Amino acid sequence: MTSKTFSRPLPIIHDRREHRPADLFKVEQLDLEFSNGQRRQYERLISRGIGAVIVVPMIDDEHVLLIREYACGFHRFELCLPKGRLEKDESILDGANRELQEECGYAANQLTELGQLSLAPGYMSHATHVILARDLYPSRLPGDEPEELEVVEWPMNDLVSLIQRPDCTEGRSIAALYMARDLIAQGQI
Repeated sequence: MTSKTFSRPLPIIHDRREHRPADLFKVEQLDLEFSNGQRRQYERLISRGIGAVIVVPMIDDEHVLLIREYACGFHRFELCLPKGRLEKDESILDGANRELQEECGYAANQLTELGQLSLAPGYMSHATHVILARDLYPSRLPGDEPEELEVVEWPMNDLVSLIQRPDCTEGRSIAALYMARDLIAQGQI
């Protein structure tokens, strides 16, 4: 399945500067000594948030909903799963349902946590909870995105074509899609 051609212009970068400390992360330096006596200094990013979720929203038994959103790290639009930070005192499943409503315009009657994914455990403490959302129904909440997100329906049996696209490279989305597909196929969820 292919989506229509996406032709929204990229945002204009007006300025670049190094920003420390960051709003989302703090940088921590560790002076370590390993069991063999070797000493090293490492830097790591410590998440300032309370966690994050990524949602695999199944519109039916065979199709998932993806979003196309601006990816600042690469200054392009990326086709990926809905995701976001948890709010203070928000449960993982409540956060997943909120993000789904903000980014896709749907809520879920059935939410199942599939596991967690790390981004770069060699230098980052952040983890993302993977949530499968089923039994969707229309429901929209206002989000924090600067532009409305395009929602794209994709067949779960064609993940190979999806990950071969140049605009679908976000590792958490790819891993979460394969986790959900395989756990569903094995009848574990």
